[in-house]
Amino acid sequence: MQMWETITLAVDALRANKMRAILTSLGVIIGSASIVLVVTVALTSRKFVISQIEAVGSNLVWAELLGTPDKAQPFSYQITLEDMAEIKAEIPGVVQVAGINDIPTSVVVNGKTRTAALIGVTEGYQAIRRLVIMRGRYFDSGDMEARSKVCLITRELAERVFGLENPVGKNIRMGELTFTVIGVFRERVATFGLSEIEEDSVIIPFSLIRYYTGKEVIRTVYAQASGPEMVPVVQRKLLMLLKNRHPAEAEYFVRTLTSILTAARTISLALTVVLVLIAFIALLVSGVGIMNIMLVTVTERTREIGLRKAVGAAPNQILSQFLIEAFLISAGGAVIGILLGLAIPVVVQQLLPGNLRAPVSETSVVLAFLVSCSTGLFFGWLPAKQAASMEPVESLRYE
Repeated sequence: MQMWETITLAVDALRANKMRAILTSLGVIIGSASIVLVVTVALTSRKFVISQIEAVGSNLVWAELLGTPDKAQPFSYQITLEDMAEIKAEIPGVVQVAGINDIPTSVVVNGKTRTAALIGVTEGYQAIRRLVIMRGRYFDSGDMEARSKVCLITRELAERVFGLENPVGKNIRMGELTFTVIGVFRERVATFGLSEIEEDSVIIPFSLIRYYTGKEVIRTVYAQASGPEMVPVVQRKLLMLLKNRHPAEAEYFVRTLTSILTAARTISLALTVVLVLIAFIALLVSGVGIMNIMLVTVTERTREIGLRKAVGAAPNQILSQFLIEAFLISAGGAVIGILLGLAIPVVVQQLLPGNLRAPVSETSVVLAFLVSCSTGLFFGWLPAKQAASMEPVESLRYE
């Protein structure tokens, strides 16, 4: 009964000064909403960045011969179709392999000759690199086996050469060679020329590249692991396989997207920590505001405190009353702030690209509530302690 009476008195005191309580809780509202929003934004941005990186190729491992531009490498050093077949057959966890080789060429656009790349690709390349076919179709097994003089061109090259016309079925001349365009493609996410695909790239069946060059050399071999946990295993075994199948002097580098993903996660975590610290600063400022208002409140209610003590209220009851007031201010602000932090992602959901969703972390909700309430109790302790330590006689004399 005493505790319930104390709570009732605390609520009545807040009702008597509604505007003061609302303004005092404003900082808590902003701080708790910031915590929820910061974690939501961090999770969303991390998910977006990781999805963009993985769109280049899921669980991707690729290998190339390490050489110097001014020195030709012996043929025994080169990665071949036989190597690619061994990778698929011997390395556990590899679900798909593909290889590419390219030759520099040129294409005439509006009377001007532009440098272009003619890229020969093996079967499995589409599945691994996840190219988006915008018009037409991709190569089928017949195209690969029959050395059909067909090609797919990038969206940018299609616009430069054919303008608004549909390029599918038309011929395009690359250097001394002529191909029939069967499709227009783009990368699922832009790599800005950091992959083998550039703006003026043309892909053709690998059998054609082999026919034109007379060699079964693969410049880059791709291997797709069955899952993220298998990527390090595939990377290690792929390097070992190439070392075992070629002279010891040959050097290869085997890369994955893991380092990029790790960097993205690290950056996301660092930004999250910084933004959460900013939210905590907002809560700290609101806590100072709570303490300031509570000190003013204690001073204003000195006679009330003296009267309560005179009729038998214990110091712990006075302490509890003012702590409950500070708690109600911070907890009420936390609830409103959390609801605000949950509502904003729902409102802006339609503005997010593609199928990206803004996940709300339950941990952030609990953290925002606990930190906000703890802030109110911590900064409300000093005013409550001051109120509890007042002498009844001196309090009743206060004007």
